[in-house]
Amino acid sequence: MRRLVAFGVLAVALAACGSPQQAADQSSLAVEPSSESAPAPPSSAPVTSAQVTATAAPASGRCTAAVLAAAVESTGAGAGNRYGKLVVTNNGAGPCTVNGYSGLQLLDSAGNPVPTDLRRTSDPGPAPVVLAPGTAAAANLHWTVVPTGDEPVDRPCQEEAVRAAAIPPDETEPMSLRWGLGPVCAGGKIEISAFYAA
Repeated sequence: MRRLVAFGVLAVALAACGSPQQAADQSSLAVEPSSESAPAPPSSAPVTSAQVTATAAPASGRCTAAVLAAAVESTGAGAGNRYGKLVVTNNGAGPCTVNGYSGLQLLDSAGNPVPTDLRRTSDPGPAPVVLAPGTAAAANLHWTVVPTGDEPVDRPCQEEAVRAAAIPPDETEPMSLRWGLGPVCAGGKIEISAFYAA
């Protein structure tokens, strides 16, 4: 018997990190019984088409800190600016989805917070990224090494972070990663984009 199935796409919402939620789509599909699989109705009975509602296919769950490995990579420098990427890789056994912005807190060697002022940028903005096992997503980072305000100019403007804690979208448990990209001036201001397929 021939079947037509409509799959819905589920976009995973970002609540912990403040991204707009997106709803799952469901669609309906009219299917007529095949003459090969069902006898013809009696001549006195009207012939009607069967209405079949296709349920949304189970989507991958959110990527959590338990299945993600995180790292930061330097991607460029110039005129006091620094650029990098926060890269997360799915180390789980099945697919998972990231959608939106990561949280990020710089830390010293003892795990204490180093000034961090995370600012979201809209290029690219939030969109669901499904990560198969072993695949990665990235978020762009930008910061300055030029002292601002009352920051010192004869030594590092801020304490240099040793590690960082990054929280996946819609989650509360952080991933731990090595920073190693130098001090972040302007009070620890870091611009971050939403995740996109790496």
